[in-house]
Amino acid sequence: MVRRGQARQGASGRGFIDPKALARISNLELVARTVVDGFLSGLHRSPHLGVSLDFAEHRPYMPGDDIRWVDWKLQGRTDRFYVKRFEADTNASLAVMLDVSGSMGFASDGLSKLEYGKFLAASLAYFSSKQRDRVGLVSFSDGIREYVPPSAKHLDTVLHRIATTEASGPGALRPVVTKVAEAMRRRSFILVISDFYEDPAEVVDAVGLLAYQGHEVVVFHVMDPAEIDFPYEEAAPFVDLETGEELPVVPETLADRYRELMATHLQAIESGFRKRGVDYTLIRTDKPLDHALFAYLSARQRMSRVR
Repeated sequence: MVRRGQARQGASGRGFIDPKALARISNLELVARTVVDGFLSGLHRSPHLGVSLDFAEHRPYMPGDDIRWVDWKLQGRTDRFYVKRFEADTNASLAVMLDVSGSMGFASDGLSKLEYGKFLAASLAYFSSKQRDRVGLVSFSDGIREYVPPSAKHLDTVLHRIATTEASGPGALRPVVTKVAEAMRRRSFILVISDFYEDPAEVVDAVGLLAYQGHEVVVFHVMDPAEIDFPYEEAAPFVDLETGEELPVVPETLADRYRELMATHLQAIESGFRKRGVDYTLIRTDKPLDHALFAYLSARQRMSRVR
């Protein structure tokens, strides 16, 4: 829901991975590269992140490889260039499921959930492609909008489809997941990016089907801070972004009850996913994207150890 007459503010960021700063960049591939390169630089600069890319083996250097992974000591001994491979280099299939229903268009401070979701989806696809994964995309509302099957050659297509999609229509996860489960026979990493404005039991059961089929599922629950904190003070009509229905609201009589219901909703979704073995992270749109990338890398490493 969005308040009638709510203004969108200009983007101003606290850092280059801050989503508002990224909103100034018009090219989505450049956004993804900025996020991922900054994240990897910080990851290898800090000894306190609690996650590392575990070294596995060497492979010959190929044009386009990041020179940071070149083993210079080995080059000095052999006069040849080799790149360190890490446990994250699994050549897996990755499918990003991006919710593009109307509610994802909500923005309380200039950056909508869909814009944040686009940055996140593009960065995760770019990051995975760098690990030589096959990448694909499913954008959806109450049905599949775009389907790009995972492939080593599909990064450009995935980024283009993400960049051009818009938020509209109602959302319904179950019919989408059913079709995705039918289409994706190969065991894959599936990343679901959504605000999950459905009954928690329906959401958990739908996504749980993917985990039941053997896919490794990571969920990013994208929420605007105002949806969680409800900072409004003045009475105003609220508009359902999926149906267009208006509802007059007096915040002082509703705020406490709203926050209580929202906390219950979020807790039900998180606990439901945990019970199904689905990796879950709540992401606020005012948080830098490196938080989400770190959560994904952590989940991926945990899953790799279980294999």
